[in-house]
Amino acid sequence: MATRPFWETKTLAQMTVREWESLCDGCGLCCLVRFEEEDTGEIIPTRVHCKLFDSQACRCMDYANRKRHVPDCIKLTPWNIDALEWMPLSCAYRRINEGRGLSDWHPLVSGDPESVHAAGISVRGQTVSEAALADSEDALDFAAWDLLRDRSDD
Repeated sequence: MATRPFWETKTLAQMTVREWESLCDGCGLCCLVRFEEEDTGEIIPTRVHCKLFDSQACRCMDYANRKRHVPDCIKLTPWNIDALEWMPLSCAYRRINEGRGLSDWHPLVSGDPESVHAAGISVRGQTVSEAALADSEDALDFAAWDLLRDRSDD
């Protein structure tokens, strides 16, 4: 009998740090600037990325020290995932938390770290750095409503 993978047998809270970190597929969607409409609470996604985001590697350039450089960077934990409704629908943390499992393109399933990019899930090469903007509000010029759609099982 084959052993089931950890993401099918453990809750997010039961995972080791290594297991937790391996769930990140490298899509970059959580590193994009978002705005919340004050009156409605609606989230407006943009194609503007955090100043620490490497848009080709789809990874944070200083992950271990990101809070020092970007104080409002949110550290994802098993205890706050429910409250982060803006997390991408394709996000492995969200999918596991909602009992949906991982998609075939996820690197843990495919065995290929490039599969997230080949499947068209990542934002590799599709974003602009917030550092290039004159004002943070200019990110609204790059609104990306299509990023609200769940592309994980396309």
